[in-house]
Amino acid sequence: MADRSIDEIREGIDRLDQQIVTLLNERAKLALEIGKVKARENRLPYAAERELAVYKRLSAINQGPLPLEALKAVYRELMSGCLSLEHPIVVAYLGPEYSFTHLAARRKFGSTLHYRPQPTIAAVFDEVSHGRTTYGVVPIENSTEGGISDTMDCLVATENKICAEIVIPIHLSLLSLSPREEIKRIYSKPQALAQCRIYLATHLPHAELVDAASTARAAEIAAEESGASAVASAEAGEAYGLKVVAENIEDVGLNATRFLVIAREYSKPSGNDRTSITFSIKDEVGALFKMLEPFRKAGINLTRIESRPSKKRAWDYVFFVDLEGHIDEERVAAAVAELEDRCKFLSVLGSYPLSREWVQR
Repeated sequence: MADRSIDEIREGIDRLDQQIVTLLNERAKLALEIGKVKARENRLPYAAERELAVYKRLSAINQGPLPLEALKAVYRELMSGCLSLEHPIVVAYLGPEYSFTHLAARRKFGSTLHYRPQPTIAAVFDEVSHGRTTYGVVPIENSTEGGISDTMDCLVATENKICAEIVIPIHLSLLSLSPREEIKRIYSKPQALAQCRIYLATHLPHAELVDAASTARAAEIAAEESGASAVASAEAGEAYGLKVVAENIEDVGLNATRFLVIAREYSKPSGNDRTSITFSIKDEVGALFKMLEPFRKAGINLTRIESRPSKKRAWDYVFFVDLEGHIDEERVAAAVAELEDRCKFLSVLGSYPLSREWVQR
């Protein structure tokens, strides 16, 4: 076949675009039907297990040359648009705009939904608890700095459930309107400053480190103060008109933060799930070993164990455990039930699909 001209090729693209738009709208009509069924059954509009199934199917049928990540990005926005048609969804997140939690929320839900920034993690939980938002997004742990205590406390204190998780790599930039040699103050939230302490001590040893409520707030301050800088995402720098003085300044290359999506109920089984629970134990020798024994007997892998003060009395603790499997699975349910018989208090915080973007620690 003779080589086609650019105009001929573009005519072919135009014909395909027409077919694609028609098919996308047919898909949207079916999504609207699903939304009506969910409304009748009082079910949440977003289904994390369904999202995972769509991505699995895309991976299986994609034969290129379009990379899978590009195809997933297209479908993320497609599903976001369909969700917005099904139901007026509002997502609360730890703000302000361009914080890493905001970036995580948009990665999960796309750009079409409505987002509502909150000043604190407790405020995010409160928005979901009182039905003012459908979902909330909060950080739960960082791969280098550990767990987020405010989130763990709120998980115990509220009835909200974890329905999904998001894991994103954290790349920090030094942002400023001033050149590096003129920087006198560096703003950021404490965790971000801790994640790049070696770089800051080496290159800016005399600069004052100042805590900010968030990395995005730090960028906002840096845009207003002479001689100020921020440690934040490159996206925050772009939003506030800052220059990138240095990029990827985090001390550990595999730096990632895990975020939780909270709602009024957890997700259905996807076949690749994680369950989070919290419990308190009796103060006796070998108590924690006895608590974890049911999971050993059932062959259930525990991926995270962390303790927090109960805040009820001195030296009394609650434990947070992440385990592989879904609470609706028989062996998981049986192990959790056996644990509940042995402890003072137990709550299932949620079951949700395991993020495929999880960074190995």
